[in-house]
Amino acid sequence: MEYPEPLTAPTLSATVPLPPASSHRLRIAQGLVLLFHITGFVGLAFSHDPDFYLRFTPLTLGLTALLLLWLQPERDASFWGFCATVVLLSFGAEFVGVNTGKLFGHYHYGDTLGFKLFDQQPFQGVPPLIGLNWLVLTYLCGMLVRYLPLGELARMLLAAALMVGFDACLEPVAGHFDFWYWTAGVIPAQNFRDWFIMACLLQMLFNRTTFAKRNPLVPLVYLTQLLFFFLLGALK
Repeated sequence: MEYPEPLTAPTLSATVPLPPASSHRLRIAQGLVLLFHITGFVGLAFSHDPDFYLRFTPLTLGLTALLLLWLQPERDASFWGFCATVVLLSFGAEFVGVNTGKLFGHYHYGDTLGFKLFDQQPFQGVPPLIGLNWLVLTYLCGMLVRYLPLGELARMLLAAALMVGFDACLEPVAGHFDFWYWTAGVIPAQNFRDWFIMACLLQMLFNRTTFAKRNPLVPLVYLTQLLFFFLLGALK
């Protein structure tokens, strides 16, 4: 006697076409991401009052994170646990860094990223927004490498390298736009070494969590932000 094959649930990947409703949401999100970054780029690069545009940096990062959240399926406990862990770990690392110089090097934060927590003597404060920045970048790079047929170790290393590459594009303009400042204005090699170590830890966490690892908005957001800072650096 022949038995019918058991039914299995269909699986979704990053390359599966989206249903019409999701495609519409994706186009809206892509349009908003481009609007935010093109407006910001033109304002910072060519305006006579770039400080006006810098005020919107926290808003731009926050709205970008919300758009990624909007396109993230199955926001379960694993997803929220990942988000909270990355924010707390990265904020803690930055707090140690600015107050000891033992992580990333000797630096301090400006005012562009918003208010700072623990900004009272004898401490130097850290803006909570930097934790969100680490979360968004970890998420973007972890998702991007999922497009490639790689094992877990290779995914971790490549995603960490993408994170460090992004930081390398951002660092040359960070002081110019009052993000943060390095002692003597020199970006130490320690920064990139510690960034890579931290990125590997966060990517290991990303790979071990069980939430759905697909988001069609990710490639545009990473490429747009990378070009945004690279072109600003080239112009400055």
